[in-house]
Amino acid sequence: MATAKKSTAAPAAAKKAPAKPAAAAKPAAKKAAAPAKAAAKPAAARKPNAAFMKEMTPSDKLAAVVGNKPLPRTEVTKKVWDYIKAQNLQDASNRRMINADDKLKAVFGGKAQVSMFEMTKLISDHLK
Repeated sequence: MATAKKSTAAPAAAKKAPAKPAAAAKPAAKKAAAPAKAAAKPAAARKPNAAFMKEMTPSDKLAAVVGNKPLPRTEVTKKVWDYIKAQNLQDASNRRMINADDKLKAVFGGKAQVSMFEMTKLISDHLK
C-alpha cells in the first residue's frame, strides 16, 4: 500500500509543475500593465465640475443663513454647515440629523428635523 501512495504522489507532483510557470507569467503581465496606468494618470489632470463652481443666488430665506451674495453650491453647503456647528444644531444622539432653528425651519420647509442628506436637497430648492 505504501507503493500506491508513492505512485499517486508522483503524478500529482507532475501535474503541479506546469502550473507554476503559468502562475509566474501572470504577475509579469500585471507589472508590465502597471507602468502604463501610472503614465496615464499625470497626463489627465482633474478639472473642477463647472456646475458646482457656477455662482447661484440664494433665496431670501437661505440668505438669512449664508448671506445674499451669489455663491457656488459647494460654498453654500459649507456655510450652512458652519452655521449648524456654530449654533450646535446637530442632534446629540444621531449626528446625521439636524435640528432646525427658526432660520433653518424656513429653509427646510417648516420641518423641525431633517437628515444631512435631505438637507442638501432642500437647500438646492433655494438656489437660483
